[in-house]
Amino acid sequence: MSAADPTQHVNESDDLGARPAGEEIHLPGPSIIPLICAIGITLTVIGTTIDWIWTALGLIIFIVSVAVWIRDTRRDVEALPEEHRH
Repeated sequence: MSAADPTQHVNESDDLGARPAGEEIHLPGPSIIPLICAIGITLTVIGTTIDWIWTALGLIIFIVSVAVWIRDTRRDVEALPEEHRH
């Protein structure tokens, strides 16, 4: 089969290491953590113009929510089958 023959179909996905069609794709479940993270960032920014208490509260909310988000993501990755890990 030559590359110049357009009538021949070549399955290039086999050459590129693509997964077979129909294989399950892992997607994370719904979470409120991104919203809480955004609230923390918003309070931090607003606190810079109003009062340092709001800034401190926003930073605490942001740091805790990011830590929880990372923990949950690590737990999800650990639960994946071995062939899905990168």
